Amino acid sequence: MHATRIIAIRHGETAWNVDTRIQGQLDIGLNETGRQQARRVARALTGEPIQAIYSSDLSRAWDTARSIADATGQTLQAHAGLRERGFGVFQGKTYAEIEAAWPDQAWRWRKRDPQWAPEGGESLLDVRERITLTAAELAARHLGEQIVLVAHGGVMDALYRAATGQDLQAPRSWELGNAAINRLLWTPDGLTLVGWSDTRHLDDDETLDETSVY
Repeated sequence: MHATRIIAIRHGETAWNVDTRIQGQLDIGLNETGRQQARRVARALTGEPIQAIYSSDLSRAWDTARSIADATGQTLQAHAGLRERGFGVFQGKTYAEIEAAWPDQAWRWRKRDPQWAPEGGESLLDVRERITLTAAELAARHLGEQIVLVAHGGVMDALYRAATGQDLQAPRSWELGNAAINRLLWTPDGLTLVGWSDTRHLDDDETLDETSVY
């Protein structure tokens, strides 16, 4: 059966990651730690047989992907389908600010209500559909090859759940570390998990793992 190998990378760290401030689809750049992480993951992938690199068009992902492209010599293309979950009115707010301003909405968010969406944002059902369709679209172009997808915590979470059959409301027990290397296999039947959250290339860094939101 024809298959596509996928290396999925979450962007490097940003100042808003450190501040627990919701980025969503706002265009927040990498901080210095994030730029170092991008360089390290790029070095780790040097020598991998990579046919193409696709990235979210948001700069924190794009700049991470650019480091990988420069190190590997592979083509880099932007795809808006790899953007983070749209968080609407939550974007730009810290967790504490959200709890204070929208306690009822925050409760539905914490409970991972699949149909709930913040005003102006996306539901978990919306995100799952967008990410699985995007991954399938890109992987189908490269049957028998290996590609890199560079995106966001919410995208990594959706890919992990799709590959392992985890329910949208299942509590997260897997890591979504900045610049970790995650490996999946795609066939026309869907995604399967090969390896997750390899951070050996970041052993000297204190990487941030977001355990509840992105």
